[in-house]
Amino acid sequence: MPSSVISAIHYDTVKSVLRITFVSGMVYYYLNVPEEIYAALISSASKGIYFNQHIKGNFKYMKMN
Repeated sequence: MPSSVISAIHYDTVKSVLRITFVSGMVYYYLNVPEEIYAALISSASKGIYFNQHIKGNFKYMKMN
């Protein structure tokens, strides 16, 4: 999963929670994310661009660090 912005992605299918760890070390949990959004993020050529266009600002989140 090469990305210059995102270092790890995890999706909880039961809770519909997307956890993204950024290269800065910051961890965010995005709530009520449809599985289709997660699948599209994983398969996108640019994780950072997809994140900015489809996730950031569109879902409630919790910052963990």
